[in-house]
Amino acid sequence: MSISPSRLAAGAATVTVLLWASAFVSIRSAGAAYAPGALALGRLLAGALTLGVLCLIRREGPPPRAAWRGIALSGLLWFGFYMVVLNWGEQQVDAGTAALVVNVGPLLIALLGARLLGDPMPPRLLAGMAVSFAGAVTVGLSMSGDGGSSVLGVVLCLLAAMAYAAGVVAQKPALGAASPLQVTTFGCLVGAIGCLPFAGQLVHDAAGAPLSATLNVVYLGVFPTALAFTTWAYALSRTTASRMGATTYAVPALVVLMSWLFLGEVPGVLTLGGGVLCLAGVAVSRSRPRRPAPVPNPSPAPESPHTVPDGPHTTPDDPHAAPDRLPAAGS
Repeated sequence: MSISPSRLAAGAATVTVLLWASAFVSIRSAGAAYAPGALALGRLLAGALTLGVLCLIRREGPPPRAAWRGIALSGLLWFGFYMVVLNWGEQQVDAGTAALVVNVGPLLIALLGARLLGDPMPPRLLAGMAVSFAGAVTVGLSMSGDGGSSVLGVVLCLLAAMAYAAGVVAQKPALGAASPLQVTTFGCLVGAIGCLPFAGQLVHDAAGAPLSATLNVVYLGVFPTALAFTTWAYALSRTTASRMGATTYAVPALVVLMSWLFLGEVPGVLTLGGGVLCLAGVAVSRSRPRRPAPVPNPSPAPESPHTVPDGPHTTPDDPHAAPDRLPAAGS
């Protein structure tokens, strides 16, 4: 039994959200030993290597020329710049501020998608995103520690949200000319090249980092980058950028659950409530209004042989009968 394309796209989006949520747990471990730029470069190198092997196995060559503009923009903005400034920004602000600012990204995707890609903005999508954004802010504020917020950190998180939104919108047209694997592989490669100035820092940090931190860097490159960005591109090629952006609001709820399971961080009532809001908003934004059942056209009743039709009743044998239709004037 074949699986419908819509179900495959939904499954791909689910894989993406799960792996991106797990990335926050790994980043917290690796970020203690690796600087923001070094962590981004190590993650992208591991991702590019994994994706390159997949391209060789599937015998997929370079993407066509028409896709390169979107690949280059998304690679520089999303794979490269976003990862560096997000890692840096989260070291400068508390979790609540980071959640508030970074989760502006899906809203920006919806606005840019409507303006540049002509994405529709149905009321359900807007309502769901509003609910999810409120949930994401609630989760972030409830998990905030005693750390402060600096102006630099807020600016970095805002830049990360803008780069994320612009990268997604730039990637969408490229998927019309190249496969999801091609777009992801070469976007990751472009991001890695853009982060090469951090190579010296990566070598320095790797020499003194514990094995667990280095393994987390490799995990980030293989799964949340190589696999999750590919499944993201697959799902994005089959829906609008706005809907895919709204889907990522499930990430904060999953981060709460994974932090509970793997880090032993027991969430409070407010945190759980925010997670429920995130998931509820995603469900609303992904739902579609029910179409009314088609009303069957009643079949005309058969005419009785004794029924007299409208208009004068004439027969061919009547010499005084008027013609059925008079000629139009001027014809």
